[in-house]
Amino acid sequence: MGSQRGSGAAASGDAAGLNPALLITLVSTLLNNAGGLQGLLAKLQSAGLGEAAQSWIGTGSNQPVDPDQLGQALGPDLMGMIAAQLGGNQAQASTALADLLPGLIDQLTPQGQVPADNGLGALGALLGGQSSPAPGDLMGMLGGLMQPRR
Repeated sequence: MGSQRGSGAAASGDAAGLNPALLITLVSTLLNNAGGLQGLLAKLQSAGLGEAAQSWIGTGSNQPVDPDQLGQALGPDLMGMIAAQLGGNQAQASTALADLLPGLIDQLTPQGQVPADNGLGALGALLGGQSSPAPGDLMGMLGGLMQPRR
């Protein structure tokens, strides 16, 4: 991840190429509109993605998730908001989220369970407790979230 990619990464759905401010906005939109971490996990569970989501919470390896299934689980309204922020379509947004979510949820649940604060404390820690961290610092903190799907 040593080199930063341009904005074309958003169009291809590559979460690793997102700029830090956009990444923060996407995560905020996702958690705020899904009812926090617990609401997001409930959406995934009810859409048949519970096993994959549980692997992200647990302490083992993270299972990948199909972008199309993820987009359907989150629904057209939320996917439309995320696609608009990315400047792409819903398919590109679901691909970016499929790359991002396993690592994000893994980091937000460090003890293998959803924390009482619904993941907000861990999210703040990921962001270094800074309201506006330097872009290089943020990308370092979020680097672990940008795991390629297998």
